[in-house]
Amino acid sequence: MVQPEAEMGLIRMLAEDLRTVVDRDPSVHDRAEALLHPALPALWTHRVAHRLHRRGLRRTARLLSLLARGWTGVELHPGAVVGRRVLIDHGSGVVVGETAVIGSDVTMYHQVTLGALGWWRDNGREAGERRHPIIGSHVVLGANATVLGPVTVGDRAVIGAQALVIRDVLADTHALAPAAVSMPGADRRSAVELMRTSASAGCW
Repeated sequence: MVQPEAEMGLIRMLAEDLRTVVDRDPSVHDRAEALLHPALPALWTHRVAHRLHRRGLRRTARLLSLLARGWTGVELHPGAVVGRRVLIDHGSGVVVGETAVIGSDVTMYHQVTLGALGWWRDNGREAGERRHPIIGSHVVLGANATVLGPVTVGDRAVIGAQALVIRDVLADTHALAPAAVSMPGADRRSAVELMRTSASAGCW
């Protein structure tokens, strides 16, 4: 597995992250404004924490990750591998697990989860066995997309907003959640009943 740090020095990588925000976020007009991007501190902190984690300084790395999470709302485990030119747009609620691998030129929106299937499965895995997804290069992960387990998402795939992925996704394909359905006013009673049976209490 190629580590991002092996490709370029840390300072150059941080500068590239800054340029990525300017190049790919249309709401940012220059580098000074990019410094105020909400998720950039989380990514920069992860670049440092990941190096510490690889050198065996796990507690220090976790402390940095915890501080970044409290500041930005983005939780990137220091063990996760994050490629070059990754854009975490908005950032709030993003969670990336320890054995996840994210390729280069990936775009992630808010509330994306790259997680495991749960301790009831993962505690039985062999030591060092992967528990989290591999995300290929040039992938887009829409808002609130969830990818769970040791699955692989191929290059240039699109994971739509609200999608739940628990199986491999081939390169150049889209994995999309069902779109909302508009209901006429006459069907209001049916719509309310649907909300009672399908919506969580937190979205009322």
